[in-house]
Amino acid sequence: MACDINLGRLEPCKDSVGGITAVYFVNYGDLGTLVYDATDTDVIDSVGSGINAYKYDVRGNSSYTENIQSSRENGTTAFEQVLELSLKKITKEDQKTIKLLAFGRPHVVIEDNNGNAFIAGLLHGADVSGGTIVTGTAMSDMSGYTLSFTGMEKTPSNFIGVASAGNTATENITAAGFTIVAGV
Repeated sequence: MACDINLGRLEPCKDSVGGITAVYFVNYGDLGTLVYDATDTDVIDSVGSGINAYKYDVRGNSSYTENIQSSRENGTTAFEQVLELSLKKITKEDQKTIKLLAFGRPHVVIEDNNGNAFIAGLLHGADVSGGTIVTGTAMSDMSGYTLSFTGMEKTPSNFIGVASAGNTATENITAAGFTIVAGV
Protein backbone atom coordinates (compact mmCIF):
# COMPACT_ATOMS: atom_id res chain seq x y z
CA MET A 1 0.00 0.00 0.00
CA ALA A 2 1.31 3.49 -0.90
CA CYS A 3 0.55 4.86 2.58
CA ASP A 4 2.88 2.49 4.45
CA ILE A 5 5.74 4.12 6.36
CA ASN A 6 9.30 2.96 5.78
CA LEU A 7 11.34 4.79 8.42
CA GLY A 8 11.49 4.93 12.21
CA ARG A 9 12.59 7.85 14.37
CA LEU A 10 15.10 8.03 17.19
CA GLU A 11 14.80 10.46 20.08
CA PRO A 12 16.63 13.55 18.75
CA CYS A 13 19.22 15.63 20.59
CA LYS A 14 17.96 18.64 22.52
CA ASP A 15 19.59 21.12 20.14
CA SER A 16 16.48 22.58 18.51
CA VAL A 17 14.89 25.92 19.39
CA GLY A 18 11.53 27.52 18.67
CA GLY A 19 10.66 30.67 16.83
CA ILE A 20 11.08 32.25 13.44
CA THR A 21 13.70 34.71 12.26
CA ALA A 22 12.15 36.10 9.10
CA VAL A 23 9.33 35.66 6.63
CA TYR A 24 9.49 36.33 2.90
CA PHE A 25 6.37 37.18 0.91
CA VAL A 26 6.20 36.18 -2.74
CA ASN A 27 3.36 37.50 -4.87
CA TYR A 28 0.92 34.73 -5.73
CA GLY A 29 1.63 33.16 -9.09
CA ASP A 30 5.20 34.51 -9.33
CA LEU A 31 6.82 31.13 -8.67
CA GLY A 32 8.39 29.62 -11.75
CA THR A 33 8.83 25.93 -12.50
CA LEU A 34 9.38 24.04 -9.26
CA VAL A 35 12.29 21.61 -9.19
CA TYR A 36 12.20 19.08 -6.37
CA ASP A 37 15.22 17.28 -4.95
CA ALA A 38 15.79 14.05 -6.90
CA THR A 39 15.89 11.89 -3.77
CA ASP A 40 13.56 13.82 -1.45
CA THR A 41 10.42 15.33 -2.95
CA ASP A 42 9.71 17.21 0.29
CA VAL A 43 12.61 19.53 -0.59
CA ILE A 44 12.44 22.20 -3.29
CA ASP A 45 15.76 22.95 -4.99
CA SER A 46 14.54 25.64 -7.39
CA VAL A 47 11.53 27.91 -7.95
CA GLY A 48 12.86 29.53 -11.13
CA SER A 49 15.07 32.59 -11.23
CA GLY A 50 14.71 36.20 -10.20
CA ILE A 51 11.62 35.57 -8.07
CA ASN A 52 11.22 38.54 -5.68
CA ALA A 53 10.88 37.53 -2.03
CA TYR A 54 10.09 40.50 0.22
CA LYS A 55 11.84 39.96 3.55
CA TYR A 56 10.29 40.84 6.91
CA ASP A 57 12.52 40.43 9.96
CA VAL A 58 10.61 39.21 13.00
CA ARG A 59 11.67 38.70 16.59
CA GLY A 60 9.52 37.07 19.24
CA ASN A 61 5.74 36.89 19.32
CA SER A 62 5.57 35.40 15.80
CA SER A 63 4.99 31.72 15.07
CA TYR A 64 4.22 29.17 12.39
CA THR A 65 1.99 26.13 12.93
CA GLU A 66 0.72 23.39 10.62
CA ASN A 67 -2.49 21.70 11.67
CA ILE A 68 -3.19 18.30 10.16
CA GLN A 69 -6.86 17.92 9.26
CA SER A 70 -7.58 14.30 8.48
CA SER A 71 -10.97 12.60 8.14
CA ARG A 72 -11.33 8.84 8.01
CA GLU A 73 -15.01 9.25 7.13
CA ASN A 74 -14.28 11.47 4.12
CA GLY A 75 -10.98 9.83 3.18
CA THR A 76 -9.25 13.22 3.13
CA THR A 77 -6.19 14.85 4.64
CA ALA A 78 -5.19 18.49 4.34
CA PHE A 79 -2.60 20.67 6.04
CA GLU A 80 -3.71 24.03 7.44
CA GLN A 81 -0.73 26.38 7.53
CA VAL A 82 -1.00 29.24 10.02
CA LEU A 83 1.48 32.10 10.33
CA GLU A 84 0.98 34.55 13.21
CA LEU A 85 3.02 37.74 12.80
CA SER A 86 3.67 40.67 15.10
CA LEU A 87 5.20 43.63 13.32
CA LYS A 88 6.26 46.51 15.53
CA LYS A 89 5.67 50.16 14.61
CA ILE A 90 2.98 51.68 12.38
CA THR A 91 4.13 53.51 9.25
CA LYS A 92 2.34 54.78 6.17
CA GLU A 93 4.52 52.54 3.97
CA ASP A 94 3.66 49.45 6.02
CA GLN A 95 -0.01 50.44 6.03
CA LYS A 96 -0.05 50.21 2.21
CA THR A 97 1.76 46.87 2.19
CA ILE A 98 -0.50 45.39 4.88
CA LYS A 99 -3.49 46.36 2.76
CA LEU A 100 -1.98 44.63 -0.30
CA LEU A 101 -1.14 41.50 1.72
CA ALA A 102 -4.75 41.39 2.96
CA PHE A 103 -6.13 41.78 -0.56
CA GLY A 104 -3.79 39.15 -2.04
CA ARG A 105 -2.79 35.59 -1.19
CA PRO A 106 0.99 35.42 -1.24
CA HIS A 107 3.25 32.42 -1.01
CA VAL A 108 5.19 32.68 2.27
CA VAL A 109 8.72 31.47 2.96
CA ILE A 110 9.37 30.98 6.67
CA GLU A 111 12.90 30.99 8.09
CA ASP A 112 13.05 29.43 11.53
CA ASN A 113 15.63 29.81 14.31
CA ASN A 114 17.10 26.39 13.41
CA GLY A 115 18.26 27.49 9.97
CA ASN A 116 15.39 25.88 8.06
CA ALA A 117 13.45 27.55 5.28
CA PHE A 118 10.11 26.21 4.09
CA ILE A 119 7.26 27.54 1.97
CA ALA A 120 3.63 27.82 3.00
CA GLY A 121 0.82 28.38 0.54
CA LEU A 122 2.87 26.76 -2.21
CA LEU A 123 -0.04 25.92 -4.53
CA HIS A 124 -2.96 27.95 -3.19
CA GLY A 125 -1.29 30.89 -1.44
CA ALA A 126 -1.94 32.10 2.10
CA ASP A 127 -4.77 34.46 2.94
CA VAL A 128 -4.78 37.07 5.68
CA SER A 129 -7.47 35.55 7.91
CA GLY A 130 -7.33 38.17 10.65
CA GLY A 131 -5.23 40.78 12.32
CA THR A 132 -5.12 44.16 13.99
CA ILE A 133 -3.56 47.56 13.62
CA VAL A 134 -3.01 48.59 17.21
CA THR A 135 -1.57 51.64 18.95
CA GLY A 136 -1.68 50.18 22.44
CA THR A 137 -2.90 51.99 25.55
CA ALA A 138 0.15 52.53 27.76
CA MET A 139 3.40 53.97 26.44
CA SER A 140 5.09 50.57 26.82
CA ASP A 141 2.38 48.72 24.82
CA MET A 142 3.00 47.48 21.31
CA SER A 143 2.21 49.83 18.47
CA GLY A 144 2.09 47.90 15.22
CA TYR A 145 0.40 45.13 13.30
CA THR A 146 -0.66 41.59 14.11
CA LEU A 147 -1.49 39.44 11.10
CA SER A 148 -2.76 35.89 10.75
CA PHE A 149 -2.10 34.11 7.46
CA THR A 150 -3.83 30.82 6.70
CA GLY A 151 -3.12 28.44 3.86
CA MET A 152 -4.60 25.04 3.06
CA GLU A 153 -2.53 22.55 1.10
CA LYS A 154 -2.60 18.85 0.21
CA THR A 155 0.88 18.32 1.68
CA PRO A 156 2.94 19.85 4.50
CA SER A 157 5.10 22.84 3.63
CA ASN A 158 8.16 21.95 1.57
CA PHE A 159 11.67 22.70 2.77
CA ILE A 160 13.78 24.92 0.53
CA GLY A 161 17.19 23.29 0.35
CA VAL A 162 18.42 21.51 3.46
CA ALA A 163 20.02 23.30 6.43
CA SER A 164 22.15 20.23 7.22
CA ALA A 165 23.83 20.55 3.80
CA GLY A 166 25.95 23.34 5.30
CA ASN A 167 24.08 26.29 3.80
CA THR A 168 22.28 28.89 5.84
CA ALA A 169 18.56 29.38 5.28
CA THR A 170 19.29 32.61 3.38
CA GLU A 171 21.78 30.80 1.12
CA ASN A 172 19.20 28.08 0.41
CA ILE A 173 16.55 30.69 -0.38
CA THR A 174 18.77 32.55 -2.86
CA ALA A 175 20.15 29.31 -4.34
CA ALA A 176 16.55 28.24 -5.07
CA GLY A 177 16.12 31.31 -7.29
CA PHE A 178 14.64 33.91 -4.98
CA THR A 179 15.87 37.50 -5.08
CA ILE A 180 15.61 38.80 -1.51
CA VAL A 181 14.22 42.32 -1.33
CA ALA A 182 15.05 43.70 2.11
CA GLY A 183 13.16 46.47 3.85
CA VAL A 184 14.35 49.95 4.59
